[in-house]
Amino acid sequence: MSGITLGAPGVVEPHGRQETMELAISGMTCAACATRLEKVLNRLPGVQATVNLATERATLHYAAGALTFEAAKAAVERAGFGAAETGALQREQARARHEVQWRAELRHFWIAVLLTLPLAAQMPAMFGLWPGGELHHDVIPRWLQLLLATPVQFWIGARFYRGAWASLRGGSANMDVLVALGTSMAYFYSLAVTLAGRHDLHVYFEASAMIITLILLGKLLEARAKARTTAAIDALLRLQPRMARIERGGEVVEVPVETLHPGDAFLLRPGDAVPVDGVIESGSSAVNESMLTGESLPIDKRAGDTVYAATINGEGVLRCRATGVGASTMLAGIIRLVEQAQGSKAPVQRMADRISAVFVPVVVLVAFGTFAGWWLWSGDFQQALINAVAVLVIACPCALGLATPTAIMVGTGQGARAGMLVKNAEALELAERIDVLAVDKTGTLTEGEPAVTDVVAAEGWTRGQVLAVAAALEQSSAHPIAKAVVMAAKEDDEARGVAFAPAEAVRAIGGKGLVGRVRGVQGGTEDGGEREIVLGSPAFVAEHGAVVPDATLGELAAAGRTLVALACDGRFAGLIGVADRVRADSAAAVARLQAKGLRVVMLTGDHPATAAAIARQTGISDWRAGVLPGDKAAAVQALAAGGARVGMAGDGINDAPALAAADVSFAIGVGADVAVEAADITLVRNSLHGVADAIDLSRATLSKIRQNLFFAFIYNVLGIPLAAAGMLNPVIAGAAMAMSSVSVVSNSLLLKRWRLRR
Repeated sequence: MSGITLGAPGVVEPHGRQETMELAISGMTCAACATRLEKVLNRLPGVQATVNLATERATLHYAAGALTFEAAKAAVERAGFGAAETGALQREQARARHEVQWRAELRHFWIAVLLTLPLAAQMPAMFGLWPGGELHHDVIPRWLQLLLATPVQFWIGARFYRGAWASLRGGSANMDVLVALGTSMAYFYSLAVTLAGRHDLHVYFEASAMIITLILLGKLLEARAKARTTAAIDALLRLQPRMARIERGGEVVEVPVETLHPGDAFLLRPGDAVPVDGVIESGSSAVNESMLTGESLPIDKRAGDTVYAATINGEGVLRCRATGVGASTMLAGIIRLVEQAQGSKAPVQRMADRISAVFVPVVVLVAFGTFAGWWLWSGDFQQALINAVAVLVIACPCALGLATPTAIMVGTGQGARAGMLVKNAEALELAERIDVLAVDKTGTLTEGEPAVTDVVAAEGWTRGQVLAVAAALEQSSAHPIAKAVVMAAKEDDEARGVAFAPAEAVRAIGGKGLVGRVRGVQGGTEDGGEREIVLGSPAFVAEHGAVVPDATLGELAAAGRTLVALACDGRFAGLIGVADRVRADSAAAVARLQAKGLRVVMLTGDHPATAAAIARQTGISDWRAGVLPGDKAAAVQALAAGGARVGMAGDGINDAPALAAADVSFAIGVGADVAVEAADITLVRNSLHGVADAIDLSRATLSKIRQNLFFAFIYNVLGIPLAAAGMLNPVIAGAAMAMSSVSVVSNSLLLKRWRLRR
């Protein structure tokens, strides 16, 4: 997993010419609120904003320097909401505020219950259930009903009036408008009847009070359920150890983790949690990295290996040096990615957003039509009023707004636990739809750590000279094959005895090889003068006039070797065979992907014979060899030309263009930083099984989203007509509205049952 960086820390993150700001939003009560705020923010010059109701976050993308936090906050406040900065400290503060707020709302709820329970005695009368069928609406005196209902309506229910006013002032309407309008109609009608002394008419104080109480109950249950959807973030935060052990004055002392800096040395005893990211300087041990990878088996570590914050040391004692601290650790990067994904919006949410934008005005019109229709048809003002109230309180835009984001939150949290880091909700949605998966060979299908297996020297050259000259050119390269050649030259006794001047004027030709000049090379000549050296693929060497023997070339290629040819002054000097072992689980992973109906295509820059050998070992029948880095993106685009959705899995710098070109891209955890940045989903484990796992998670999450949207739509499609037809009592309608959001969030929480499959 070395080399991974998962986004820069901070609230504002530069990304090219764009910047991103995230705001914590307070005051939203339903999907209509989120939709309205999104429109307000998108009116700011050069801003593209998304607002997530479930996470109560707004994400703003804008041109560098075009927006300040103060300007964004002012726009949010004009819309009737609150805005605050995000971050670790702010997260803790927000959690504390939410806890205080929840306790206050819980107190208000129980007060509402105490005030409403006496009014519940009126319920049998509303349904005509008194013995003998006689209706008694004055089981308790009306003045007492008024006394009990008034604080519920205007003190406990003040939140609905405030929310409705803020929404209407902002130019739209939300759920608070429906609740305030419906309960106010029932309350003020009852007040007028009471003040007029009309004992022949019914009053509905109990209806308005019970609706508010039941909706408060629903909001409390919804808040608790929503808090459980963020359990993944909370669990990750709890993994970070508070203290670290360092050497000071010849003694080992404990210091707070936040005091460590890059370069500081720290010690790990058996069973210790790693405090920060670091490199092992001495010692060996097995480290449990299950919190990163989802795999329970510990990983053997020794000097030079990387350890990550919050992983658990085994039986050995390790001395390490810090490389990443604070917001720069792998754990902090994972948290940022998970929060980013949970705050993003999936394309499937767009339909719900469009409906939410007009939902409340349409419901108000339906309620007005219900009132007018019933009054004109029956002449019964009370019946018309109560049916209109039922329409207002049965409608629930909240369920629509929570259907998608709650499932995304739980799904991305489960992915993080399993070693899959999803950059955005769109990637999670699209992963289940891909038809073709293009995979890189080196580091994806193979282990990515090649070693020299064969050295063939031309006449006049020795094995040591071939390795030494090749290493002279390769020593400045970070490519895995270059490292293998340099390592082989260092370990070869004959190569270490070869003397010549360092390589000069070395030029890298992308995807082909290296060209440079070396003085003092004795191979193939006696003068040892300056020579032009060409190192790279056999085809590249042939372009410079060198002829590689076909017999040697074919024999090594057929054995699955990656071939590096060496030419000196336009003449063939030698051939180096490099083997990269196929991962033990690659064949099984490919078979699993194919069983899902995916067409797996291997893209590699290797010789066709080498590519064929790897394809045979992994069960891939469709492959492309000799594909240069720039051509991989074109290959991905060609695969998509027929209308197929194409995914791309890779790990190296060379894969970044192809990853960016794919509909959905997967970066294997061992990959380079640029590959991780270009990918939509980062697989922390070094296995292609992670792609299959991500597709499984995508399918499970999208299934929950579809279920939630169905429940939300069917609830409103059935509930509103039933209320308009006079078949629902307002109290029953209020209870149903309160429970609709809870049911959607609870259904999303069932995703916590999802597990990796093998």
